[in-house]
Amino acid sequence: MLKPFLNPNIIEAGCDEAGRGCLAGDVYAAAVILPHDYENELLNDSKKLTEKQRNTLRETIKKDAIAWAIGIVTAQEIDRINILRASILAMHRAIDKLSVRPRHLLIDGNKFTPYPDIPHTTVVKGDATYMSIAAASVLAKTYRDDYMQTLHNEYPQYGWKENKGYPTAKHRTAIREFGTTPYHRLSYNLLGEEPQQLRIDFGE
Repeated sequence: MLKPFLNPNIIEAGCDEAGRGCLAGDVYAAAVILPHDYENELLNDSKKLTEKQRNTLRETIKKDAIAWAIGIVTAQEIDRINILRASILAMHRAIDKLSVRPRHLLIDGNKFTPYPDIPHTTVVKGDATYMSIAAASVLAKTYRDDYMQTLHNEYPQYGWKENKGYPTAKHRTAIREFGTTPYHRLSYNLLGEEPQQLRIDFGE
């Protein structure tokens, strides 16, 4: 059973992201504030749930949460600032949009840039530890999956409906055959090739 909160008697928001390891598409994050006495036996790390369970939970979380929000950082922004900063920025954007201001943040992972005037705690595997982070993982994952479905309709040859932009063999084969799209992260090793050793000719 996941823990309902870290700090009693204050408003906490759990934050998580989805799509860090993808070759294409935006990175999504969610921030969720749940009631302190919240109970949901199905709620868990989104990676441990089926697609049907995640989609069912999404509607339940949205209905039960005190507040929730989604933050997005584009592939172009990822290329410009790198994926770690982009993931943190997506969380900040989600927190910006919360209709209720939390007094503490629970962050999945071990790295975070402090949000102005709100203390935070990073939690490795937080989505398998705290309910609010698990809820955020479900929202981030399902909203990003829906987004990748719309991109699949535009570029079906990359198989994004199935791989969601992750580096599968089919995805990389399609990049070799068709090239990149405006949604690919050009700063990534898209083809999975070993980086070539830098050769410098100093002359004789």
